[in-house]
Amino acid sequence: VQLQASGGGLVQPGGSLRLSCAVSGFTLDYHAIGWFRQAPGKEREGVSCISRSDGRTYYADSVKGRFTISRDNAKNTVYLQMNSLKPEDTAVYYCATGPVQLLSHPSFWRSWGQGTLVTVSS
Repeated sequence: VQLQASGGGLVQPGGSLRLSCAVSGFTLDYHAIGWFRQAPGKEREGVSCISRSDGRTYYADSVKGRFTISRDNAKNTVYLQMNSLKPEDTAVYYCATGPVQLLSHPSFWRSWGQGTLVTVSS
């Protein structure tokens, strides 16, 4: 099982980025995928996740209305579209699999891949 995040970069405040999480070793039909982030000196926090069955989505309050999670089962990839980015969104972003009810508890998630750095700065 392997999850690989990509798509990070440097963007100005108010800009957009789309992150991708490529999944191998299992299909999205049977596993929920979540996005997390960790800023320097801070704990890892849950950002968004998408359920395995009905594709229901969940968001942290800090990103609601700005971020959108989606998935492409044919490509076994989950995306995180990030709009209206703010400097406080700067962090390394990771994807993992786990229970959607526990998005706010990263310790319950597993198969962490290498993260991708998002820097929001002018």
